[in-house]
Amino acid sequence: MKVILLQDIPGSGKKDAILNVADGYARNYLFPKKLAVEATDAQLANIERHKAALKRRDAKIKDEAQALANKLAKGVVTVAGRSGEKGERLYGSITAEQVAEALDLQHGIKVDKRKITLPDAIKSVGDYPISVWLAAGIETAMTLKVTAKT
Repeated sequence: MKVILLQDIPGSGKKDAILNVADGYARNYLFPKKLAVEATDAQLANIERHKAALKRRDAKIKDEAQALANKLAKGVVTVAGRSGEKGERLYGSITAEQVAEALDLQHGIKVDKRKITLPDAIKSVGDYPISVWLAAGIETAMTLKVTAKT
């Protein structure tokens, strides 16, 4: 019997997969637990429409991320850190969370701190290369300008 999986089933397949399974397995296990439905023409058409909608949504997200990457490419984000009297060495490190907040304030872009890649610990004033991951396969390089705040 041909069935369409409604959920991932370990050892059987992933969601929306079309499988040929034994009649008893389908009637006694998959259907009662609502893990699968019978693969009728209407169900197959429904799955194809669903896959097409997901593809369009992913393409839209990727296009928006690419436009954002082009806007941010070679951009500068400025973060001020507390420093000593000479103003060269910072008391603490600049974190990805501080960079994410600065991106939101300066460019109006909300980015999760885990999607920002910093070089090693930033503990002194200067310019540093960073990268911001926006979507699958879309990453943009920026410059982090660290200034002293006494």
